[in-house]
Amino acid sequence: MNDTIEAMRDQWKSMTSMAGMFIMTIILSITIQPIYDVDIARAFGAEGATQTRYILLELVMIGIFTFVIIWLARKNFEKLIKGFIMFALYFSLNYVVWPYTALIMELTIGNYANAMIYASIISLMLMVTLWKYPEWYIVNLVGVLVGAGVIVAIGISFIPTSIVIFMIIAAIYDHWAVNGSKHMLELAETMIDLKLPILLVAPKEKGYTFLEEKGDFMEEKVIIPSREDWDDPQINSTIPPKGGRDALFMGLGDVIFPGMLVISALSFLPESGQEITYAFGSINTYPLFVSMGVLFGGLIGYLGLMAQVAKGKPQAGLPLLNGGAILGYLISGILVYGSIDVILQIPLF
Repeated sequence: MNDTIEAMRDQWKSMTSMAGMFIMTIILSITIQPIYDVDIARAFGAEGATQTRYILLELVMIGIFTFVIIWLARKNFEKLIKGFIMFALYFSLNYVVWPYTALIMELTIGNYANAMIYASIISLMLMVTLWKYPEWYIVNLVGVLVGAGVIVAIGISFIPTSIVIFMIIAAIYDHWAVNGSKHMLELAETMIDLKLPILLVAPKEKGYTFLEEKGDFMEEKVIIPSREDWDDPQINSTIPPKGGRDALFMGLGDVIFPGMLVISALSFLPESGQEITYAFGSINTYPLFVSMGVLFGGLIGYLGLMAQVAKGKPQAGLPLLNGGAILGYLISGILVYGSIDVILQIPLF
């Protein structure tokens, strides 16, 4: 226990920075939620929001995507992987960039008629910058924006109960993929090598550069020298410092899954309490309270996750993050509505 606390103390800056990006991504998605909270924007329409079969379809698609990317990486099709993912990220960026572009145009020139065009240009410029110079702060900027966009797109498309089912299955899968088959570590290596914002990066020290980072989670790099080798600098250089790598990494999915439940609660729970109106629309205090409960629960899970990560070993994030978020949803939901209103009725198929 003391070793864990000491390791967390040594890495508190990077852990706090990562927590900040976790919160920022979800808060950003909350701000634009009213714009997309309409039936036409839901992935499977109004009726699809209550159909669990579409959640199962999403899970199948995630599994297929993961294994296709790994297969392409093993076949050395890195450019194909990077091009495909960058193309997908571009459209996710527009979910966030467009509302804020329109808001800025409205405040400055009083007209946002061409906001979509300008938003597309800004998103394209961000992707080109990411392609040419994928330093950690560029990766994080795009990652936060993309994460917020994906959170909104999925969160408005499924009711909370469906999202909870999604999160439970995803947490089980993540645990197996990291600790069992370990193919999630292989996927992380590919994303780091390609410098793609499918993860967030929190440097531990000044001067860190992501440009030279290598994905080597699958390699065993710790060598325990014998007594006569302690003075050999070549051998001792293979022993990583306490805390492992020079930066803390978190997969974007570890932010997206708790965020989905935040947005789903905000979109589908009964609109009770005082109405809060702002630039992008309005939200009600009761569902907002539950959303904040989900976020708080996710942060509690994050704290538990960091206690494990501080030891320097890759960890499955979703079991703790999703577990905390779901617990936060249930507790805050029952406090505000009562159990009947929180546990929504859903047809399984």
